[in-house]
Amino acid sequence: MADFILIDGDTVIFMPAFSPAMVVVQPGKLAGSGPATIGGKAICVDGDERDVQVAGCMYMTPQYSIPGSGTLKIASLAGNQKAQKTNTGGKAVLLKGGNFTAKFEVQSPAQQPVPASSPIPDATPQYSGQGMFVTTNLKFKGA
Repeated sequence: MADFILIDGDTVIFMPAFSPAMVVVQPGKLAGSGPATIGGKAICVDGDERDVQVAGCMYMTPQYSIPGSGTLKIASLAGNQKAQKTNTGGKAVLLKGGNFTAKFEVQSPAQQPVPASSPIPDATPQYSGQGMFVTTNLKFKGA
């Protein structure tokens, strides 16, 4: 099914739930690398999603209530976010589609408070969640 083609500068929205962690999310931006353009902006192609990183996001879990921080990234696209037929420069164009799988990589672990002792750091290196794209292109679709 056809959907809007993603272009350079489109917004990446991460959902805050990275169960059991809750992340104070911030939006990311896509950088298009395709040779074709829409409205003077490069089209996003397969692989451009790997460059999205939003560093410095705070998180905590029910067990680790002293906040830590990490980086939000796109782990994998949904099946309807990569065009099957539409491509540019030999690569599939990226589509708005549904929700992608996101990952939160811990840089500074959240900690569990312990009375009269040093806090215990969160040992989980990464959490999974979801996100979506918001495009400024409301005219051109790909399939």
